[in-house]
Amino acid sequence: MAPSESRPSAPASATVGSDSAQASATAGRDSAQASPAATVTANPAFAVGPVRRETFGAFVEHLGRCVYTGIYEPGHPTSDEAGWRGDVLELTRELGVSTVRYPGGNFVSGYRWEDGVGPKAERPVRLDLAWHSTETNQVGLDDFVDWSRKAGVEPMMAVNLGTRGVQEAIDVLEYSNLPGGTALSDLRRKNGAEEPHNITFWCLGNEMDGPWQIGHKTAQEYGRIAAETARAMRMIAGDTLRLVACGSSNGRMPTFGEWERTVLSEAYDDVDYISAHHYFENAGVLEDHLAAGAVMDQFIRDIVAHIDHVKSVRKSSKDVHISFDEWNVWHINSPRTPIPSGTDWPEAPALLEDLYTVADAVVVGDLLITLLRHTDRVHSASLAQLVNVIAPIMTEPGGVAWKQTTFHPFALTSAHARGEVLQLAVESPSFASPLHGEVPALSAVATHDRETGAVTLFAVNRSTTEPLRLDADLSAFAGLRVVEALTFANEDPLWHATEQDSTSVLPSPLEGVAYDGGRLTAELSPVSWTMIRLA
Repeated sequence: MAPSESRPSAPASATVGSDSAQASATAGRDSAQASPAATVTANPAFAVGPVRRETFGAFVEHLGRCVYTGIYEPGHPTSDEAGWRGDVLELTRELGVSTVRYPGGNFVSGYRWEDGVGPKAERPVRLDLAWHSTETNQVGLDDFVDWSRKAGVEPMMAVNLGTRGVQEAIDVLEYSNLPGGTALSDLRRKNGAEEPHNITFWCLGNEMDGPWQIGHKTAQEYGRIAAETARAMRMIAGDTLRLVACGSSNGRMPTFGEWERTVLSEAYDDVDYISAHHYFENAGVLEDHLAAGAVMDQFIRDIVAHIDHVKSVRKSSKDVHISFDEWNVWHINSPRTPIPSGTDWPEAPALLEDLYTVADAVVVGDLLITLLRHTDRVHSASLAQLVNVIAPIMTEPGGVAWKQTTFHPFALTSAHARGEVLQLAVESPSFASPLHGEVPALSAVATHDRETGAVTLFAVNRSTTEPLRLDADLSAFAGLRVVEALTFANEDPLWHATEQDSTSVLPSPLEGVAYDGGRLTAELSPVSWTMIRLA
C-alpha cells in the first residue's frame, strides 16, 4: 500500500461512470487474471439480521492506564473541568463506539462501588488485587456516566459477584436508576447526579470460571448466584434491564461448554445474554494469526450449540443471545509493561500496552466481519480495551493521543455498516495454517441499507503471499455505483504506529476497482483489509 496522509472520501479510481474509470477497471481485470480468485454473491432477499450498533462496543477497566492518564487526566491541556481528556473523547467519538463496559474485567470481582462515589477527597484508596496496583477511586460510577454522556456512548455496567453478591447488585441498581425517595437514590442526588442514570445493560460478574478471578466459583455456584441476582434486579427494574451471565473465560478452558450448560440451566429464564471472551495472539506464525476469524467463527458456533441445547432441554421459546464482551488481539507473551508483583503496588502503572501491527489491524477487521456475520446470535460485543491497555487509542501523560493501526478498520466498519447484514455465498481458495489447517483466504461480509439502497462490502485477504482477485455478483441490486474503495495493507505487515509516526500507513484508495453490469471486481493485496461502498 502506498503511504497516505489523508483518506479521500471517494477515490476517482473506484468510481464507475467515466471512460477513465472503465479503462482502469479493464486494466485491473487483465492484470489480476494470474491471481487466485474468490467469488461472492449477494442478494437483498437473504439477510442474517440487522446491523446492531451494540456490536461496536468497547471496554474501560480500572487496569493500567486505561482510566488514569487514559480517559481521565486532570490538568492535561485538553481536559475539561471534570478531568476528562478532550483528545480521547474526540477519538472515542471518531472510533464510533456504541457501548462501553465498565469497570471490569477482573477488577470488578474485588470492587466496592461505594468507594467511587461522593466527594473525591473522601474516597478511600484501596489495593487492586486483580492487577496488583493501587486504586485511588478518583473515577467511579457517577463520573463514568458523566464521561459516557460526553463520549456519546451507553454504559454497560458490571457488578461484583466475586467478593460480593445480590445485595450489592440491587444497591448499585437502586443508586443508579431510581429517581429518588430511597436512601441510595437520594445519596446519588446528594452526590450531584440529580437525574437517574437509567443504566439498562448489566454484566453479572466476570470470568467466574477463571482460577485467577477473585471469588472464583464452580458453574453450579455461579449459575445460582447469577440467577438470584438477576431475579432481584428485575424486582426493581423488570424487563427494562438487559442482563449478561458469565460464559466461560475462553474456548480453551477445560470448563468451556459444560460451564455454559450448567450456568444456563440455572439462569436461562432470568438473563438475556451469555458472555463470550476470546483474545488472539500472533505467536510467531503469521498464517496462524490470520486464521483468527475462522477460530472466532467456530467458537461462536460452539456457544450457539450450547445455548440451543439448554433451550431445547427446557422446551423454552425464549432466545438467549451472545454478548462477546471481550475480544481483541493481545500479545499475551510480550515482555512489554509487565504486571507488578511483590511489595510494589503502583498507581496506574503502564500495563499491557501492546503496539499493534498492520497484520493485527487486518485481524481486527476480520474479527469484526465475523461478529457481523453472526448478528443473528451475537447481539453485543466489546473491543477490549479502549485506551492504552491493548487498545486502539494510545496516550502520553501530559502529551498527545494517537491512533494504533487497529483504530482504522474498527472506525470505518462502525461508520459504514448500516441496515442489514447479508448472507453471502462465498467460494474462496484456501491457505495453510500450521495450527488451524486449511482456512479460506477470503473473509467477507456485506451490509445493505434498504432505505438508501447502499451496499458496503468488507473483505480480508488472509493469505500472506498471494493477491486475491475478488469477483462479486451484485446484480440483484439496482442502480449501484462505487463511491469509495479503501484498503489497509503494507509491504511490511509488521509495521506498527508509534507516538512519533502514527500516520505514514493509513487506509488508502484501492486502485483498479470495477463495477459493470452488477459485477464488482477488485484485487486484494496479501494481508489486507478492504472496504468498498456502493450507493
